Amino acid sequence: MRAPLVTVILPAKDAGAYIGTTLETLTRQFADPSAVKLVAIDDGSGDGTGELMRRYAERFGAAEVIRNPRPAGLASARNQGLAHVEGDAFCFVDGDDWMQPRRLEVLTARLAELGCDFLRTDHVTVNASRRTLVRAPHPWRERVVSPREAILPEDEPTMVDYPFAWAGLFHRRVLDEGLAEFPPGLFTAEDRPWIWRLHLKARSFAVVDAPALLYRRGVASSLTQVRDRRQLDFARAMTAVIEIVEQDAEAERFLPKATWTALALSSRHLVRARRMTPALRAEMRGSIRALIRRLPADAVPGVVRRLDGPRRRVLASLLRERGSAA
Repeated sequence: MRAPLVTVILPAKDAGAYIGTTLETLTRQFADPSAVKLVAIDDGSGDGTGELMRRYAERFGAAEVIRNPRPAGLASARNQGLAHVEGDAFCFVDGDDWMQPRRLEVLTARLAELGCDFLRTDHVTVNASRRTLVRAPHPWRERVVSPREAILPEDEPTMVDYPFAWAGLFHRRVLDEGLAEFPPGLFTAEDRPWIWRLHLKARSFAVVDAPALLYRRGVASSLTQVRDRRQLDFARAMTAVIEIVEQDAEAERFLPKATWTALALSSRHLVRARRMTPALRAEMRGSIRALIRRLPADAVPGVVRRLDGPRRRVLASLLRERGSAA
């Protein structure tokens, strides 16, 4: 049996209502089933997720199903999958999303043709019967460029604001060079430090067109929907981003962008926290307060001046506290 062309890393927890669709579409990526290796991680599910993974594993040329007795979190589960990558390419997919047929066939061919470290694609959000194309925020298609040249400008959406791990394909040298792992233990925003490190340290990437990945929105168990303690991890994730950028030779160039992102996300989470319990809301404010104090002093004033009015108003009290502490 030949080596697989691509390894698909599929972590999921309690995704039994959706993961059958995910797995079925993975069987339709190549005419030859040996082209795909499936690495499925059942992250402490209490439903039939693991059973569906094991049933579908028989339909792939190579497959491994890993069972975590207790949830380790998305970041750690993805890292478990990375240890089992075979072939020259790998990708991620979540248990409530799915791919159009031949997506991976197209992407593996484009990765080989372009010879770059990784590819990124648009995706389609699915909310009930409504489907919306979300374009990767990069002006050039089918052109290989340096990933760090896709980080700026600071106050417009760029590729580091498009952190979705499943929106692309990666050459295994990204893994071999230590750029594929996620910060372990993060339950949300794990892709923020990941995407920054990738764009600062990888050598080349391209945004390409391909059959779509469809991202299911509005799922009650999705980490983008829950309002519990896991949401606090975004502040830890953005602190890690600041630390990564500070170690870069061009830190002065990129720290305003990282600061902008940290403040924009802080504003969003402060608004969302209004629907949390009082105790959790206070904890969220405390984590954001600590993040704001950690931001580089030279970058904050200029970024705040360029924030829109609603964001400045939401952040006003915490920014005043930061100024008083300074």
